[in-house]
Amino acid sequence: MIFDKDQRELAQKIEEDISISKWKNWKWHIKHSIKDIDNFEKLTGISFSEEERTHLEKTTEKFPLSITPYYLSLINPENYRNDPVFRQAFPDPRELITCKYDMNDPLAEDSDSPVELITHRYPDRVLFHISNVCSMYCRHCTRKRKVGDVDYIPAPKKIKKALEYIRENIEIRDVLLSGGDPLMLSDKNLEWILGELRNIPHVEIIRLGSRMPVVLPYRITHELVEILKKYHPIWFNTHFNHPGEITASSRAALAKLADAGFPLGNQTVLLAEVNDCPRIIKRLVQLLVQNRVRPYYMYQCDLSEGLEHFRTPVSKGIEIMETLRGHTSGFAIPTFVVDAPGGGGKIPINPNYLVSWSVNKVILRNYEGIITSYREPDNYNNICCDLKCSECDLDLNVDPAQEVVPIGLEKLLTDHDETITLIPEDCYRLTRREEENNED
Repeated sequence: MIFDKDQRELAQKIEEDISISKWKNWKWHIKHSIKDIDNFEKLTGISFSEEERTHLEKTTEKFPLSITPYYLSLINPENYRNDPVFRQAFPDPRELITCKYDMNDPLAEDSDSPVELITHRYPDRVLFHISNVCSMYCRHCTRKRKVGDVDYIPAPKKIKKALEYIRENIEIRDVLLSGGDPLMLSDKNLEWILGELRNIPHVEIIRLGSRMPVVLPYRITHELVEILKKYHPIWFNTHFNHPGEITASSRAALAKLADAGFPLGNQTVLLAEVNDCPRIIKRLVQLLVQNRVRPYYMYQCDLSEGLEHFRTPVSKGIEIMETLRGHTSGFAIPTFVVDAPGGGGKIPINPNYLVSWSVNKVILRNYEGIITSYREPDNYNNICCDLKCSECDLDLNVDPAQEVVPIGLEKLLTDHDETITLIPEDCYRLTRREEENNED
């Protein structure tokens, strides 16, 4: 980890005669987070007009400001208006523009919450909100309703109730610890939660979602890593949006985690005026894999209040994906997803590589535009599945074989379910037909 000239000058404006050990102490950064416009101007040398300040202060009244000194040190004051770190960390009056389709909770996390702190959307996994506190308030956060307004760590009583829900629902095999940022908890509290989860037999995987390696890499301490190692397997997902965020300090934090055996993933959000450029995303994913981080998702920006100026057309994401496939390593390519409004979950969006198909051929195109055909097998003995796994010729080799009730399109594809059509509840034609029949 480095303490370069610009960082030292910034640190000394906060605390005279500061040492490198203090600068590398994550709690020091939390204590000295920049939370108002005056302090921001003082530390960066950037000045705003009175009119700008008026608009900025109105913005922070609704969506508070908080930037760690470390992340602040990455802003280029000579070109701050175009700086990707500035745009992600500093308030923009456009956040107060609310469009008619903006939502307070666009992903319906609260609606899919059977008990407080838990979002249970997918059958075998849950989101566990163990903190509403972040080291920095990202301006593009989909949970601005929680993170920007209420600073609290849930009480043990609420945590215990959420843990009890996980214990009682044996289909839950994957728990994602999120927030806020779960690494805002003390090592002791975090270890308690990890220990409780590891004592639940059906919980196979624990995931941590944290932006600390990006905005406060000094949080990834030797002590924290040693605690996390006790509870493998833990998967660690972080949130780099721009190559400029991958610094010597963040590289060191990622190396600690990778060396300790944690599979690392990254979730990028596609943001207008920040990273909506194929060259930026390509360089980002290449730097990530260089640091042993697998690009996991690239998200279309959500329909949360105050994010309109960050949103791009979905077509921009498709364009970027087109410039990745075939042009860089396959494991460096994230899945581009739209997190469906209303809680529909993540929907993958890709360029079309399937051109057409017939009974015996599939027509495909590659990244160069070459069109080719793939011959289907002449003799394929399809196995019709009746869910009687114990009588199946395939060696399932699962103990026990998990039997699930198919839903959605899977229901139409299975052989053991007789459903042939999925019909929306509010289908106008069928509602009208029913009304006409009732009249008769």
